[in-house]
Amino acid sequence: MNKHEAINYLELPAKDISATKAFFTTVFKWTFVDYGPEYSAFSDSGIEGGFYQSDLMSTTLKGAALIVFYSDKLEQTQAKVEQAGGAIIKPIFTFPGGRRFHFIEPSGNEFAVWSDKE
Repeated sequence: MNKHEAINYLELPAKDISATKAFFTTVFKWTFVDYGPEYSAFSDSGIEGGFYQSDLMSTTLKGAALIVFYSDKLEQTQAKVEQAGGAIIKPIFTFPGGRRFHFIEPSGNEFAVWSDKE
């Protein structure tokens, strides 16, 4: 059910939609529906969204919003990100409330994963 005036959908650029789909399927178990060769919608992520074909990238250095995942097992999630071809750009660090790391997925978009578990 859609909630009035709530965030409902995210759209992100992807230089390589196939590689990005494979990465998020492997690491986070997302599912995808393609709408032509230049757009793929994702679900099973906590919020629905899609990737559109673009040479642009979403990174905090360029002022983009940071999408942050939660993990009960931070080190295990970091290992899955690395094994699937993600690049760790900020290794696990502590901050008030927990620990997190930042990574770049195959199309160059930055994400983070945090945990409040030790």
